[in-house]
Amino acid sequence: MIKMDTKEFDEIRPYHDEELPIVIEELLADPAFKQMAIAVFPELSYEKLAEVIRSCKTKADFQRAICYVIINKIIDQYTDGVTLEFSDLTDTSKAHTFLSNHRDITLDSSFLSVKLIDANLNTVEIAIGDNLFIHPWIKKFVRINKSFIVQRGLTMRQILESSGRMSRYMHYAITQKKESIWIAQREGRAKNADDRTQDSVLKMMAMAGEGNVIDRIKEMNIAPLTLSYEYDPCDYLKAKEFQQKRDNPEYKKSPADDMANMQIGILGRKGRVHMYIAPSINSELDKLDHSLPKTELFTAISTLIDKTIHSNYRLYPCNYVAYDLLGGTNKFNNRYSQEEKSAFEVYVAGQIDKIDLENKDIPFLYESILEMYANPLKNYLKAVQ
Repeated sequence: MIKMDTKEFDEIRPYHDEELPIVIEELLADPAFKQMAIAVFPELSYEKLAEVIRSCKTKADFQRAICYVIINKIIDQYTDGVTLEFSDLTDTSKAHTFLSNHRDITLDSSFLSVKLIDANLNTVEIAIGDNLFIHPWIKKFVRINKSFIVQRGLTMRQILESSGRMSRYMHYAITQKKESIWIAQREGRAKNADDRTQDSVLKMMAMAGEGNVIDRIKEMNIAPLTLSYEYDPCDYLKAKEFQQKRDNPEYKKSPADDMANMQIGILGRKGRVHMYIAPSINSELDKLDHSLPKTELFTAISTLIDKTIHSNYRLYPCNYVAYDLLGGTNKFNNRYSQEEKSAFEVYVAGQIDKIDLENKDIPFLYESILEMYANPLKNYLKAVQ
């Protein structure tokens, strides 16, 4: 195995445990962090909370004492339960790359970590984009919470350098640190819930490692992760953005928009949330034609991952209702009651009411939201045929 100079990862990796005392003091001294912490832990004085945080000697301590408590509060208050299913994680000597569809900016990987703790398994290192570091304390907080940094907004040359370094770090984390990783299958969320793996994510993974493309991807030990949210509290914000981009192709979200998506994603209604981790795809990778041109090979791997993710969706009545409403059919009316259909129609109308646009195109927005809920079912049907 090639020996790596791990100093090159210092800017992007999670903190080492021995670095925590200094970082924790910096965090506690940040007024913006204090304001957030008081809001999240109203039952504790800030002095008492600081005492708890200072007692954390490792990242695992911090996750259990702080992050686990925060996320369980969110689960209790804003979901109807979060569940995790897996079949191939019992061998703790093997680290996995959980390549996942992406619904919520902050909660997807957080829900996974909480449920892994509940199953007495190690938590994951989390790939997180630096575009979310709206306040300086956020970067410190996520690096204590086992996150590594995906750098955004770079020049083409910088992207190549950054991608190579991230690939080397991920291979290092999997093969030498034996730390599992969570990473989204694409940059940003699939706003219409049509989940597709970007070939560029796989190309980044294959920049490091040894052997040919298949060998390098196999070294990452990819286990596709399917996330299924019953409701997406940001659905109306995504629909609004679709119209804004339709009306102005140059439109781009602001940092304030990102913050609104984070807050509403956390504090909005999510219903039931289910996660399914499929077994590693390595045996399936061996069946691919290794002589294919690289471009075709990456597409074949993406297709394999997508089929796995799509076939493991947990489908809810709203997915079937949306499919029927979108197509003007009753194809799946045995999958929901009239009450469930009426409740979903009321829900969609309420979400559209929240959209503040001067030239609000209600039919377009209505169809956009229905597509978000129908697409998982459409993809499931294709995957299992």
